[in-house]
Amino acid sequence: MKSEILDINGKKTKEISLPEFFSAPVREDIIAKVLETKKTKQPYGPSPVAGKQNSASGNIQHTRNVWKTMQGKGISKVPRKIMSRRGSQFNWIGAEIPNARGGRRAHPPKVDSMINTSKINKKEMEMAIKSALSATANEKIVSKKYDRLNGKKITGLPLVIEQKIISLKTKDLLASMKKILGEDLFEVAVRKKKVRAGIGKLRGRRYKRNAGLLLVTGEKEKIKTNLVDVRNAKKLNVTDLANGGAGRLTMYTEEAINELKERLK
Repeated sequence: MKSEILDINGKKTKEISLPEFFSAPVREDIIAKVLETKKTKQPYGPSPVAGKQNSASGNIQHTRNVWKTMQGKGISKVPRKIMSRRGSQFNWIGAEIPNARGGRRAHPPKVDSMINTSKINKKEMEMAIKSALSATANEKIVSKKYDRLNGKKITGLPLVIEQKIISLKTKDLLASMKKILGEDLFEVAVRKKKVRAGIGKLRGRRYKRNAGLLLVTGEKEKIKTNLVDVRNAKKLNVTDLANGGAGRLTMYTEEAINELKERLK
């Protein structure tokens, strides 16, 4: 499989042979398995001793001739804490149980259930990243992933660009991407942020962002930009390439292709 290397104006400069994994079968089931394994969630929950930091000492006894008994007083056996007392007469209130003021929660979030302990085999992980890379070179899969493309035909994937693109400033980078991608792909490629429509605005989810294009660079190639996601070829993973499904719009530098070839022999 061969691909054209484009300059910053979107014109062909030369042609290179791509590594074999760009034409490998796309195993979306393996990709989905890896994404499930890599899911992370911030554990949350109340303190283990929340609602229990009081002097309530067990259930109240209803037995005769026992210290602190409530036998014959007509009250329940719930744990209580003493507010004041006069001899053997107590002024106490319910504590610790869920239906008491300041008590523990009945069924709090369990931290153990939020820690992902799933694992994946090495061969499956390797197959997943090769499939994810192959999907970025598959016009049908990329077109299907983005609703805004409306099934329009895409050509020239995977996008391989000359190294000069990493030295461009934001304004020039935008202009270059527009020439390389065209109007339709450019709308998908640029990362955008908008205010959420629903009530999630009040719940800490005020903004929605699209993923945008992924630019894969070599280890020594550095670029500072907020327009697109940038990843090093040595650290590239399945989550970068296929978060939300296989077929993310991806652009590679020539150096990144060489490093991926060395990494995935």
